[in-house]
Amino acid sequence: MKAVGVIPARYASSRFPGKPLAALCGRPLVHHVYERARRSKTLARVVVATDDVRIRDTVAAFGGEVQLTAAHHPSGTDRVAEVAASLNSELVVNIQGDEPLIEPAMIDEAVAPFFVEADLVMGTVCRRLEAEDECHSPHVVKVVRDCRGFALYFSRAPIPYHRGLRTEVRGARSGVEGEGGAQSSVLGPQPLYYKHIGLYVYRRDFLLELARLAPSPLEETERLEQLRALEYGYRIRVVETKYDSIGVDTPEDLARIERMVAATVWREAGDA
Repeated sequence: MKAVGVIPARYASSRFPGKPLAALCGRPLVHHVYERARRSKTLARVVVATDDVRIRDTVAAFGGEVQLTAAHHPSGTDRVAEVAASLNSELVVNIQGDEPLIEPAMIDEAVAPFFVEADLVMGTVCRRLEAEDECHSPHVVKVVRDCRGFALYFSRAPIPYHRGLRTEVRGARSGVEGEGGAQSSVLGPQPLYYKHIGLYVYRRDFLLELARLAPSPLEETERLEQLRALEYGYRIRVVETKYDSIGVDTPEDLARIERMVAATVWREAGDA
């Protein structure tokens, strides 16, 4: 099977207009994403899908493959589907255009199940959350999975819901359980949350079908396009990864990532 990576790169953004062209360590943001995706061992090609000639010209200038798409697409999935319609690959990988630190090996992990499970139509990745503030942040999407690793639900809310870290225990004054007894509390199990990382793998034919479906109520409520697949009854394989990826939503995010990259380069130079 051949897999092709598609990077949707839209110029208009309410919080960060022109984001794909913003400079990160002297190169456009989209250039970083493209180069890292090209390092994946499972992608035969990488294509940038954009609605803007400025992004098209920038990608062409650094030697990348790019396709100009319609401007009316409501989501990145729909933009990727337009490119997929012209491809002959069986697998299409949607790589977010605002994640310049995406790990190439994570792309390979997401694609791997499709080589052994013929009935898979869609897959993605998740990572265990450790920071409490991320668990409760609506900007960090959470996912819960079933015992076979398929998604049950995605949400901006902290899911699964834990009734509390403490469990109330009642006992009678005589030591026998009964109504009106004393009450104490004991520590319950610690919450376990998983962050959803917005990297998607599709069978090409399924992606084209998904793009033809109307947006679903849950998708519009949570503003999470992957819920469309679940609400229409399709299963999504969710692979757990040790890697993380940081998205750029604002100029402040970009500045923070630039500091991280600069610090890494400085440390590597010191070790050399």
